[in-house]
Amino acid sequence: MKLSATRCALGAVLLFGASFQVPARAADLGNLPRTQVSAEVLARLEAHPDLVYAKYGEREMQLDLYRPKNAHGALPAIVCIHGGGWQKGERRNHAQIAQALADRGFVTVTISYRLSGEAQFPAQIHDCKAAVRWLRANAEKYGVDADAIGATGLSAGGHLVALLATSGGVDELKGDGGNADHSSAIQAAVAMGAQSDLLTERIALRSSAGTGEIYRKFLGGSQADSTELYRLASPRHHLDKADPPLAFVTGALDDPSTHAETIRAETESFDIDSGLLVIADAPHPFLGKQPFFDQAVDFIDAFFEKHLK
Repeated sequence: MKLSATRCALGAVLLFGASFQVPARAADLGNLPRTQVSAEVLARLEAHPDLVYAKYGEREMQLDLYRPKNAHGALPAIVCIHGGGWQKGERRNHAQIAQALADRGFVTVTISYRLSGEAQFPAQIHDCKAAVRWLRANAEKYGVDADAIGATGLSAGGHLVALLATSGGVDELKGDGGNADHSSAIQAAVAMGAQSDLLTERIALRSSAGTGEIYRKFLGGSQADSTELYRLASPRHHLDKADPPLAFVTGALDDPSTHAETIRAETESFDIDSGLLVIADAPHPFLGKQPFFDQAVDFIDAFFEKHLK
């Protein structure tokens, strides 16, 4: 497996095909600038907001699409999936990363999906897969390379990204969001701040405690109550040799479980390209601070350049 490394700002190092962990230390996040996408970047993009990508009866699911104005021909696409514990958040939370990546030469979409207060799992992954199929069905209209679609997202969105990558052949997770004649498989993924295995002892304890409401709401009970559903929702437990490249990004101050050590070791056994970026001094919600955001975008761009272009 090819190994490459790039040194980033603030001391983080990214590795494809390996991992590098930096010592975590408390940072004064208040002194760091909040993330902004410049007016110059926005001026280089065309935006197509509020596009309906799936319908469930009267319920419409929407996405916002970005594309470089001066790009010609079909471009690889990236689905951006927001976080919020599967129970809150909205697609505009990932507008900045979608815009930044579009400026690097991709068609990007940031999607809404049904939250756990509206529908339990697997509704969320059904929506993500419906968005991928919609991109393929509309590839000619929006200049998308239908054979080169990736995904990225943070936290709960990162979990859905990893699941999207590993569950391409799982019929139970495809859903009925339309465009059934198109594939919902993706060709690369970068999951940020993500849980990749919901059957761990850590999640067993969290899901049964008072603080584990997000898991119970998402999966209909604790891990002990709904073990098979937790297995179905676990990216690691669908991994096989047919899966696409899958890398991870996390903050050094986040829980070590977001390093995805087990699933990354298993990708190596299947000869699937992976990697890990641990951003020095960064917390779980690192995209809100410009230095952390910039490092994540550089890593994601490099990974997708390697695997989608």
